[in-house]
Amino acid sequence: MPSFKTSPFTTRVALALGLLAASAAALAEPPAVTELWVRGTVAQQKATGAFMQLRSAQGSRLVGVATPLAGVAEVHEMKMVGDVMKMGEVPGGLDLPAGITVKLQPGGFHVMLMDLKQPLKAGDQVPLTLTFKNADGKSEQLTVQAPVRALGASAPGPALEH
Repeated sequence: MPSFKTSPFTTRVALALGLLAASAAALAEPPAVTELWVRGTVAQQKATGAFMQLRSAQGSRLVGVATPLAGVAEVHEMKMVGDVMKMGEVPGGLDLPAGITVKLQPGGFHVMLMDLKQPLKAGDQVPLTLTFKNADGKSEQLTVQAPVRALGASAPGPALEH
C-alpha cells in the first residue's frame, strides 16, 4: 500500500480551505425562523396575522411572503402616528440586522395574510414561503409550516421586545 506524506504547508492550506468552505456555508444559511404561528379565524374572516422571530447570522431583509391559503401576504407594521394606530406594508421589506433577533408579533411587525381562501382553525398548518435578500442582493426562499392558534391567542410566554 502506498504511503502519502504531506508537508506542514499542505496541511495548513487544506485546513484553511476547509475553514473557508465552512464559513461560506454558514453565510449561505437562510435566517432562522422560531416562535412561528398564525392567528386562527372565524367563518367569513378574510384576513389574519402570522407571527415569528427571525435571526440572520450575516444580515438580510425579508422581502416577500407567499402562501397558497391567501391571495395576498405582506410584511406589515402597526405603529402609533400621533394619536392613531396605523397599519401598513413595510416598504422594501423588513431589515434583519446581523445577529439580532427581529420579532414579528401582535401590535408590531407581522405578516398580514389577506383574501384568505378558507377559515383557519387551531391545529391547522399554514405553509409560508419567506423570501430573503442578503447584502449581496441574492434572493433565497425558505418554506416553513406555521401552526394555527386559536383566535384569542397571543404571543407565547412573556411579552416580546423588538
